[in-house]
Amino acid sequence: MGVKVATAGWWRTRRVAARREAAHRDAGMTTSEYAVGTIAAAGFAAVLYKIVTSGAVSGALESMIGKALDAPF
Repeated sequence: MGVKVATAGWWRTRRVAARREAAHRDAGMTTSEYAVGTIAAAGFAAVLYKIVTSGAVSGALESMIGKALDAPF
């Protein structure tokens, strides 16, 4: 009568369309997200550089490297 039976092809087509739609919804980061991420990474690198080049940390690293190089084999 008025009832249609869904075929396997219809379900496959619908599933493929749903995957395409989901892929387009979240296609990746936008330019502004890249900019914020880049600024955050640069800020973190600057802080890390300041810490590593400070007197106390620099002396500790030199001491550790010196001990490692003078270790007997």
